[in-house]
Amino acid sequence: MIKKHIPNAITCANLFSGCIGIVYAFNGALEIAAYFVLLSGIFDFFDGFAARLLHVKSNIGKELDSLADMVSFGFLPGVVMFQLLKTSDCTFPYLPYLGFIITVFSALRLAKFNIDSRQTEDFIGLNTPMNTIFIVSLPFIRKDYPLIVGSAPLLFGLTLILSWLLVSEIKIFSLKFSSATWAKNKIKYIFLLLSAILVIFLNFSAVPFILLLYIGLSFLHFRNTPI
Repeated sequence: MIKKHIPNAITCANLFSGCIGIVYAFNGALEIAAYFVLLSGIFDFFDGFAARLLHVKSNIGKELDSLADMVSFGFLPGVVMFQLLKTSDCTFPYLPYLGFIITVFSALRLAKFNIDSRQTEDFIGLNTPMNTIFIVSLPFIRKDYPLIVGSAPLLFGLTLILSWLLVSEIKIFSLKFSSATWAKNKIKYIFLLLSAILVIFLNFSAVPFILLLYIGLSFLHFRNTPI
């Protein structure tokens, strides 16, 4: 009776962490909010892992996971983009609100995922956690490149591009492991290794390159696979 609630408890921890991150983001503490995003990502990974390990998958767990993701990886990145636009070189007072386009398209992405039978193992469209990690890396990158990340046209352009990627028909491999074998997870191991190298040399500035690497490797991996 207890073990069936463990995955849902982990999902609730994802949701709770996302709520705290949102509070920090609204208060302008975007870097602290980013750490809560990473914590939510860890919980998001382990709730599915626990469900498979304990053989306690359920419909309520699936719905709860999407609701938690909507907060941690939908609303939270929208708040971060809102704050980035608000503190950019923007001269139009209402432009920052367009950062919540990210939240709208994240909701569409999650709804699409829930009813799309093609996404049982991999994704079609950029997944919301990866999208969120990219967005919350921007405040860190802004420290080194304030003129670039502080540009309102760039931030708004990124908002539109990321929103499109979320609901696109681009096939993206999942980073969740069903086994540890090289044969089944070769593309994932290569991605993780190259990502680690980029982080070592570029620190937070590596995240945009990691996103491009993720999409590029996915394209190569699925280039001969019909959607």
